Amino acid sequence: MTSENIDMASKDLWERAKTIYLSTLRTEEEIAQAESYFSMISSLSMKDGVLTIKTSNKFSADFLREKYADKLKTSLDLAGGDKNLLINFDYDPNSKTEIYIPKVEPVPRKQEPVAEIPQRTSIFKSTLPLEENYTFEEFVQGSSNSWAFAAAKGVANNPGQKSYNPLFIHGGTGLGKTHLMQAIGNELSKKNPYMSVCYLTAEMFLNEYVNALQQKGMESFREKYRSIDVLLVDDVQFLQRGKQCQDEFFNTFNYLTTKHKQIVMTSDVAPKNLPALEERLISRFEGGMVQEIEAPAYETRLAILKKKAENMVPSIPQNALEFIAEHIKSHVRAMEGALSKVHVSISINPTQHITSEYLSVILKNLIEKEQSLRKLTIKEIQECVSKKYGVSVQQILSTDRTQSLVTPRQLAMYISRKYTPKSLLEIATEFEKKHATILHGVKTIEKRLDVEDELKNTLEEILSEFGYKLSDKMD
Repeated sequence: MTSENIDMASKDLWERAKTIYLSTLRTEEEIAQAESYFSMISSLSMKDGVLTIKTSNKFSADFLREKYADKLKTSLDLAGGDKNLLINFDYDPNSKTEIYIPKVEPVPRKQEPVAEIPQRTSIFKSTLPLEENYTFEEFVQGSSNSWAFAAAKGVANNPGQKSYNPLFIHGGTGLGKTHLMQAIGNELSKKNPYMSVCYLTAEMFLNEYVNALQQKGMESFREKYRSIDVLLVDDVQFLQRGKQCQDEFFNTFNYLTTKHKQIVMTSDVAPKNLPALEERLISRFEGGMVQEIEAPAYETRLAILKKKAENMVPSIPQNALEFIAEHIKSHVRAMEGALSKVHVSISINPTQHITSEYLSVILKNLIEKEQSLRKLTIKEIQECVSKKYGVSVQQILSTDRTQSLVTPRQLAMYISRKYTPKSLLEIATEFEKKHATILHGVKTIEKRLDVEDELKNTLEEILSEFGYKLSDKMD
């Protein structure tokens, strides 16, 4: 949805309402699903007390009406909309959610003949528009994302360079993967208006592929995705759903990389942790640069909240931002949800004194969810593993490389890494080691778990004492 399709007043109201609605959802799956459905909206308009929401086809308009009409009306009310506001869902086949990177025609000097600049045979249309506010300038850096940020900047400065191609960014939901990927697209399209940039989700690639098969349109489908300069694919884990689609993506991937075109992908997990993905695809993904984004530390969380809140009216008190940063730690989207709830509360009752007790009440559900996610501490892990192996915590923290100590030490590192949202730096501090040592220990245990049933059984026994299962891994 572009700014040309919507007046600013309606846009602001819609964005507030959407944020409020997303903050009420309980699971990340619900949030991701809702955002995917909202991306079908191509235009908004307000007239005579009616907000008209349009899509490009009747099916999506009917679907949004049935699934979201009542919920969006409530959210619009909370966002400050007129209580009598009506919502109308409609469609316009000519109003498609597509953007393109326009060609810029050079202006020749009259006195001198100018050589004709080669033009593209067609203008590539991106499946989804790039969000204008997803830029490098708007991204808040911290120790949890600095390597991924540097890699993304490297791609923006030198697209197609072998060491950055492909770039695979992975990490939990809501940590900024999509922001970084779209920042690459925005930066490249700004620097080079002749460069075609395509952004879409893997699920959309899969759906387009299925439609092309059904409608015998594979030739145009292939031409579309092989005639671009930069391919940005979000949530690549969805490729696991289709074997044939994986073959097509593999061929497209190979074609683009041999032409030195840039590919950037995001996923909730690292390539090696995508079990239903073909080995040859995993090998290609790991052949470029793989970077992880972790849950942000307190200082980064507070900086992010300040950035998000800087243009909010009424303003958010500093103590509220600090409270959210202290209690909401899992990911940025959860922080945004908490910030939205506080903002709505202040908007409804501007005279309310914002105390820690008050914030504890209005954010109760979010805080309880955070506490359930974070009940496992590194100290508890160290103590449990020490007891299981008959050694002391001091021995696990020591530099002694005796095998009887190396295994429990590395296993404790593995559990801390995989079953808590702690960052590498935080884990390294708790173990009194360098973060490279933690990474080495985690990778060693990962390899051993694949071939050592006894070690796997020991891990299961340790996790069961905390009420966890092997499948509860956070990555």
